[in-house]
Amino acid sequence: MSSTYQPVKCNIDCTCDNEREQCIYERQYAEMSSSSGVLGEDIVSFGNQSELAPQRAVFGCENRETGDLYSQHADGIMGLGRGDLSIVDQLVEKHVISDSFSLCYGGMDFGGGAMVLGGIKPPEDMVFTNSDPVRSPYYNIELKEMHVAGKALNLNPRVFDGNHGTVLDSGTTYAYLPEAAFAAFKNAVMKAVHSLKQIEGPDPNYKDICFSGAGSDISQLSKAFPPVDMVFTNGKKLSLSPENYLFRHSKVRGAYCLGIFQNGKDATTLLGGIIVRNTLVTYDREHETIGFWKTNCSELWGRLNSSPPPPALPSGLDNTNSTGSMAPTLVPSGSPGYNAPGEIKVGFITFYMSLSVNYSDLKPRITELTHLIAQELDVNISQVHLMNFSTKGNDSLVKWAIFPAGSANYMSNAAATEIIHRLAETRDRLPDTFGSYRIFEWGIEHLPKRTGWQQSYLIVVIVFSVVLILGLSAFLGLLIWRRRQESPLPYERVETVVREQELQPLT
Repeated sequence: MSSTYQPVKCNIDCTCDNEREQCIYERQYAEMSSSSGVLGEDIVSFGNQSELAPQRAVFGCENRETGDLYSQHADGIMGLGRGDLSIVDQLVEKHVISDSFSLCYGGMDFGGGAMVLGGIKPPEDMVFTNSDPVRSPYYNIELKEMHVAGKALNLNPRVFDGNHGTVLDSGTTYAYLPEAAFAAFKNAVMKAVHSLKQIEGPDPNYKDICFSGAGSDISQLSKAFPPVDMVFTNGKKLSLSPENYLFRHSKVRGAYCLGIFQNGKDATTLLGGIIVRNTLVTYDREHETIGFWKTNCSELWGRLNSSPPPPALPSGLDNTNSTGSMAPTLVPSGSPGYNAPGEIKVGFITFYMSLSVNYSDLKPRITELTHLIAQELDVNISQVHLMNFSTKGNDSLVKWAIFPAGSANYMSNAAATEIIHRLAETRDRLPDTFGSYRIFEWGIEHLPKRTGWQQSYLIVVIVFSVVLILGLSAFLGLLIWRRRQESPLPYERVETVVREQELQPLT
């Protein structure tokens, strides 16, 4: 009902509704909560205490939510990832903030917290780790080790580098480790809390690992549960208190459950909001680092040297930064709407697949892999083509292409967008025999638009071909007619003597 609201119309850069009139969205999270609806654009305000003026921005107008998103107190979710529709990318593109933001979540018992859009002066003891934007579209950190009660878990450091690596996701509630890492973490914690009683979890549908007897005072949890440290590849260490890996048992007073779970068969390490309770996290995208600082988030500004929030950059400032190459193309500028300049005819879609399996082992199973890709992308197997491959050590790199269905020369915007969406959302769903894999560098190949001279040349070729065909047909017809007018040669039996015929000279 807003007078300034505009729907985002269907285009090549979004997933469209069934009527192909409006852009839609759907997001799912590790704990199986989801949000879906339509994309719209309106004026977004950042609160009375913010120095950032209201801005036009694209957002998701939610029609349906499930899981924790539905049951929690918060009404909705704000996307802060890397991507065209992220509010951060939209504000950076408008040059109203620098390419950085920070989050600070309250603790287990205390609410509050803060979000800072734009850069801040980091505290001297903030712990930083690299975050490579090329590695994946998520916020990766370089986790090397985990310690429980001061002892390193007996794990290969590469366990934290599988699939998407170690991903920091503030939109996910809990944390999820690869199978081997979770088993080692669980065993180490259970060994350290031998004085507590293990009990059933609050929900019989889940096999939560819970303990009673620790008491209700959060400040005393460190006496019952061990400290946990996360060590990065640069040697820096983030120390976790019990509130960073436990949640309260909802049915038993003084009982707590592990908020770190096994990530199924996925090799990705996913660290959700529980890990950063009472921790200021700075996502410095300009310098490709992420910083952590333990603090009381409800008193954030007082602890940041009693300084007020940093002012926003002037809207006219030409702010160039290291992420300029990832500047979004969909951010609204001037009049609202994402109207594409006409229907772009997509010739085919290409992408690369890197697999941790030698090609000599992969080659006999290419047909099976082709079937699995077709199933994952919801296309016919005849559309999936292997373009080329290369090997490096025990890894294989395969380039694939998805062609239009049937005899079509191109695929529609909606079909191409759906395939790319599935590529972007693909998780580990291949059998373990294919090893770990990742998909990257997907793109579309447009049908080239012919220039005027090309179109004229094509017309000339077509006309010439038609004339040539008609001429040949007339000549052949005349030749056949003349032969029929001639007297037929007599048919002689093989054993009869045939009169020798004299060769006629060419005239």
